[in-house]
Amino acid sequence: MTKPRVRFAPSPTGSLHIGSARTAVFNWLYARHIGGDFLLRIEDTDPERSRSHLAQAIEEDLRWLDMESDEPIVYQSDRLEEYRRLAHELVESGAAYRDFTSPEELEALRDEARRAGQSAFLFRADRKGIPQQSSNNSPHAIRFLAPDDDIVFSDGVHGEIRVRGSDIDDFVLLRRDGSPTYHLSVVADDHAMSITDVIRGDDHISNTPKQLLIYRAMGWEPPRFAHVPLILGPDKKRLSKRHGATSVGEYRQKGYLPQAVFNFIALLGWSPGKGDQEVFARAELIQAFSIEGINRSSAVFDEAKLIWMNGEHLRQLPTADLTAAIEPYIDSPVDSAYLEEVAALLQPRLRMPTDIRELGQYFFRDPDRWDEKGKAKHWSDPALPQRLSEYITALEARPDFNADALETDLRSRCDTWGISAAKMIHPLRLALTGRTASPGLFEVMEVLGRPVVVRRLKRALEQL
Repeated sequence: MTKPRVRFAPSPTGSLHIGSARTAVFNWLYARHIGGDFLLRIEDTDPERSRSHLAQAIEEDLRWLDMESDEPIVYQSDRLEEYRRLAHELVESGAAYRDFTSPEELEALRDEARRAGQSAFLFRADRKGIPQQSSNNSPHAIRFLAPDDDIVFSDGVHGEIRVRGSDIDDFVLLRRDGSPTYHLSVVADDHAMSITDVIRGDDHISNTPKQLLIYRAMGWEPPRFAHVPLILGPDKKRLSKRHGATSVGEYRQKGYLPQAVFNFIALLGWSPGKGDQEVFARAELIQAFSIEGINRSSAVFDEAKLIWMNGEHLRQLPTADLTAAIEPYIDSPVDSAYLEEVAALLQPRLRMPTDIRELGQYFFRDPDRWDEKGKAKHWSDPALPQRLSEYITALEARPDFNADALETDLRSRCDTWGISAAKMIHPLRLALTGRTASPGLFEVMEVLGRPVVVRRLKRALEQL
């Protein structure tokens, strides 16, 4: 049996769109699931729109998602002569012809079709009486001579698809300037790369019959096709800039984890059939993936769900990896060992690495204000200043400063004072963090350390 081979073939005309990234993810998962090869091809034959720096950015985004090509990357711009050779071979076999129609004549034919009320203009040389021969020096395109018989193929997502031959025009293979069209170059490359399965967006369904005609004319075995529905925004319209960030690079810059983005994208229009489970390790996704699990209906992109999923993946990170993820978002230099302690303490609360700026601010600087509602609720007891003064003195003299010992000591003192521990825990949390909510008070105190805790409590005492 031929080893399965799939490809991801973006055009470097913009950033790696989430929809394109989803296509790459599906191809990669399929290849890994069946023990095949995942290949990358850059379709850069359009010099007006293609940009080398965008190709590099796409490659970087794929590396960030840990989806590198199993073989050297193919660039279509390196294969222009091969496309031209193939086009002329099709002419020699009678499957294609030279078209000397000028742009002006072509536009006149379109106008004629519009005046006749035709819904679409199909260029068919045999019907229009367009001359196929002229001086070899005259500018010309090369068109495929479309047959009249129907094209039928089996799609891995949509099932059997039938297209009437009469609905296919004599499509262009080579333009008048000698540049190849998508149909010619994609077939030539997929054949040369021994691609066995083509998984791509369903906006390419209309291209498939034309490409199958080229395969047939060349006597080549076509790959299997599976066309994936589009991704929609929350308003059920095609995902675009109006919905916010749409490229992988933008989510990368926002601080999302690559494994979370990969997990989220994989579930856009594919179901693993594992109940309500939504958070997957990469190995689990590889094991579960199948073409049959791809939905026929469009998926809806919901960034709120991506944020939730990112938080789930953050909580699964080892402390060292979590520390590395949040470190770029801390404004001032900090000791790595201290940062690991902070990371471990805040891990259950983080959804994004950038949350460290807000949720962990008090670990890196003393609060300069205290929550007003918290002050009214927790700092109003007239006996609090005296208790706090006694507690500060005791903290300065303590032989140890770990969470368990701190908790035991405070609860014992509260028993002596005849109050519940909450009567001191809430005021202390407010004094140390400026907030009414935080991780466990005693764990926070241990991480902050005695000098910082004492300093902040004395400042709060002054406020009281």
